[in-house]
Amino acid sequence: MSDPDIAVVTGGSRGIGRAICAELAAHGYYVIVNYKSNEKAALETLEIIKQNNGSGEIMKFDVADYEETQKCAKDIISRYKYVNVLVNNAGITADGLFLMHKKEDWDSLINTTIKGFYNITKPILQKMVPKHRGSVVSIASVSALVGNRGQSNYSAVKAAIIGATRSIASEVARLGIRLNVVAPGLIDTEMIKDAPQDMIKQMIPMNRIGRPEEVAKVVRFLCSDDASYITGQVISVNGGMY
Repeated sequence: MSDPDIAVVTGGSRGIGRAICAELAAHGYYVIVNYKSNEKAALETLEIIKQNNGSGEIMKFDVADYEETQKCAKDIISRYKYVNVLVNNAGITADGLFLMHKKEDWDSLINTTIKGFYNITKPILQKMVPKHRGSVVSIASVSALVGNRGQSNYSAVKAAIIGATRSIASEVARLGIRLNVVAPGLIDTEMIKDAPQDMIKQMIPMNRIGRPEEVAKVVRFLCSDDASYITGQVISVNGGMY
């Protein structure tokens, strides 16, 4: 019996991350569900995976913490030798008008999104190189493409992920490793739970809010061999917003 494909999903305990974990597990991946602090939510994700006959584990580390992330990445690689898929989903928001932002409103997003991308992607990517195989999918946002009012910091870091992905994809394409971005629009998660639903729908040509599972299916496609000739791309899942 061959070893299962290993997928690491950062920020996998809730929302889009949870849906991605469940989707990958349903298609045979052994999923490592990363979480920063909410162990209960991570265990709930793992239970969903197991209820659908999937397999995986939870792993606590903060992608913004370089030393902690290196330690956990080393542990993963030592136990499984090779990671087939990495999904960079961990992210936070600190919305507000630019002139009202505090320094920490930018620092926290930069640390989690941009530094976090570097901290986990580099060690995993290094182990993909000898295998000449692997897929990295990072979750950006429609905000990176259109620049939503009140989200200058969020738009900036998500746009940075797109730029980094395109650059790295061109560097490792000849090695058989692919990097892509999925840019969700307004998705039914905690991030928009307090927003007026009717107003949100008016912004979306399809006149409905997206489901986490709809994002997860695109991620799973990009991780699969069906997407073997796709790299350096941004796939929008936004109901026609952009």
